[in-house]
Amino acid sequence: MSGYRLTTVETVRERGSWAFTAREGDADREVFLVPCADEPDGEATDPDRPVRAWVNRCTHEDQRLHREGVGAVTRGGSVVCPKHGSAFDACEGSCDNGEAAGTTLRSVDVEVRDGAVFLTDDDLSYLREGLSDEDDGGDEGPSSSSHLTF
Repeated sequence: MSGYRLTTVETVRERGSWAFTAREGDADREVFLVPCADEPDGEATDPDRPVRAWVNRCTHEDQRLHREGVGAVTRGGSVVCPKHGSAFDACEGSCDNGEAAGTTLRSVDVEVRDGAVFLTDDDLSYLREGLSDEDDGGDEGPSSSSHLTF
C-alpha cells in the first residue's frame, strides 16, 4: 500500500470539500475531495469509500467547481457548478441536469486508510494543498447564468 497522505476524512467532512494541486505529465491539475454521503447526517453510503476525488473542472465549461475561500458548493449529495447550476453526484460524478447533463466528472484515485485519505492515482504526483496559482476570473467567482443562488 502506497500513496501520498493528503488529509483526513474528518477534515473533508468538516470543511465540505478539500483541494490540492497535483502534476500530471507537464501540467498542473487541481483536484478536490468531497464526502460521498447521501444521508443528512453525513454518513457515507459506501463505508469503504467515504470521500471521492474529482478534477476541479466542470465538464460543460472550463470552470472551477471548488474555489479558494468557498470550497465546493454541495446540495443533496451533489456538487453544483457555480456558473450554470449543473449538479454532479458527489459519489459517482455523473450529471443529469443543466448544461452538463449526460457528462461525468473526471475521477482521481484515492484510498482511505485509518481515517486518512491517500492519493493513489498513478498519473498524478502531489504538489501542494490548495489550488494552482492560475487566475480563474478573480476572487468574486464566475459570472453565473444559473437560476440557483448560493
